[in-house]
Amino acid sequence: MTMAATTAFGELGLSITGLGTQYPPYALKPDAIDILAKRYYPDSPAMKKVLSINRYTGIDQRSSVGTPEHPVVNHPTAPTIAELHKLFMSDGVPLAVSAARKAMAEASVEPAQITHMVSTTCTNSANPGYDHYVAKDLGLGQSVEKVLLHGVGCSGGLAALRTAANLCLGHAMRGRPARILVVALEVSTTMVRSELDSINALQETRIGVALFSDCASAVVLSNGIGSDEAEPVYELLGWEHCTVPDTEADLGFDVDPNGWKVVLTPRVPQLTQSVLQPTYTALLDSLPPFPPAYSTPADFDWAMHPGGATILTGAEKAMGITPEHMRASYDTYINHGNSSSATIFSVLDRLRAKDMDEMAPGGRVRDYVVGCAFGPGITVEMCMFKRNLGGLPGRLVSGLQTPPETDPSEASSRYSEDDDEDSTAASVERLDAEGVSEKRNNDEAFISEALGDVELD
Repeated sequence: MTMAATTAFGELGLSITGLGTQYPPYALKPDAIDILAKRYYPDSPAMKKVLSINRYTGIDQRSSVGTPEHPVVNHPTAPTIAELHKLFMSDGVPLAVSAARKAMAEASVEPAQITHMVSTTCTNSANPGYDHYVAKDLGLGQSVEKVLLHGVGCSGGLAALRTAANLCLGHAMRGRPARILVVALEVSTTMVRSELDSINALQETRIGVALFSDCASAVVLSNGIGSDEAEPVYELLGWEHCTVPDTEADLGFDVDPNGWKVVLTPRVPQLTQSVLQPTYTALLDSLPPFPPAYSTPADFDWAMHPGGATILTGAEKAMGITPEHMRASYDTYINHGNSSSATIFSVLDRLRAKDMDEMAPGGRVRDYVVGCAFGPGITVEMCMFKRNLGGLPGRLVSGLQTPPETDPSEASSRYSEDDDEDSTAASVERLDAEGVSEKRNNDEAFISEALGDVELD
């Protein structure tokens, strides 16, 4: 049996039929790090610099499984990797189960219909992996084929989706249905004490402590074979993967007795910015011609993994796009922070919300969406999606909030599942676009100056 050459979009037959996101209940304001720093560490130049940069990340609040009073972090010494694992299992796995149930419910898929499970995390490395326990809690069959990806960091969500897509196509070649549950789970905020230890002992300016948050997200990917197929949320049209040579030391997450240590050098924003255009070009070259309305990067919507404010502003410069193109990325970054591999599915989930449609550039919601994330290596994962708009038109509004315009005092101190779906009032304001750009550029200049002469490793 041979497959016909691809001549039209959607011929791969791959679609995301369900999406689910679950954030934990607590939202850490920027002063959460100050509380622990002042409680357990002496004043020092490096600590002062990190706490200063922490106020300019553009993040209003970072979603977390706990507060600064949680016993795992509120202790004279940093937690061990064994203690972090215990918390990951007790508080993280239920988040993954909840996100998976949401995705399966939207896809109208029962546990018995799941054929594969592809999962990822960079904040746990137990054997069996956390996916074993998620599958068990979901009641998945013992014959479900499971794959757990590690070592892919923030690009893990799209790497897991790419892996699932290839599994889907393999089943399609055999004429068999595939309903693949893709799960990403990260519990990063519990590493705060390990990072503060390094800042204090080594006098390094380590900003990862101010960026990362906790989240679980999931999608159901289908190859379209079988009955009772749910309406697609997004069609997956193609993907591109590449590694930037000789960048292993620039971005990573190194194992440590107290968890993992963030590796992040000042070269990362420039490196990620430089690889965007060639990856985008390679992706488009692998796909059939687009309709005439899609001729430049600005003609697409963008779901960028919000690794940091400079990653997003760098993408704007490299691709000639605006904050409105990445509105769901900014919204997620401002209200939740960077949840590593789990963030990209959260962004895709957020992008389809009605209030996000209202902020589409030029008042036009795009059918086609470019998804992108960067991981250690440095690797880039890029996908092309076609969104099922369901006939909902976008409406023109005046602007979008981006990180420099945030006001942490206005944001809620605690999130619930219902709050997350209705967070627009706290997260997005109708702002004058020119004012947004000017303020964002001013704060970006401040951060660049602050980081210019330090090593972030």
